[in-house]
Amino acid sequence: MARMNDESPTFGRIDRVRWLRGPFGLTARVEQLEADMLEARQLHVRVAELTDLVAELLVPLAQLDPDRAAAILERYQGELGS
Repeated sequence: MARMNDESPTFGRIDRVRWLRGPFGLTARVEQLEADMLEARQLHVRVAELTDLVAELLVPLAQLDPDRAAAILERYQGELGS
């Protein structure tokens, strides 16, 4: 009778199933990576929005146009409220 070891085909299949389905297996790792990617995308969008706002504010302020800067800030605050 052959001894089961790492080289045994049966042991390898069982081990792979445990690796894929276990709590620290591939499936759990992929799900966590997908959640992390979604969070990173959301943060990236937020940073892009804030960068756009800063750019929109700097141009009128550099041109000494306080009325336009105030309008941009009001629009931004309205977007936050909705």
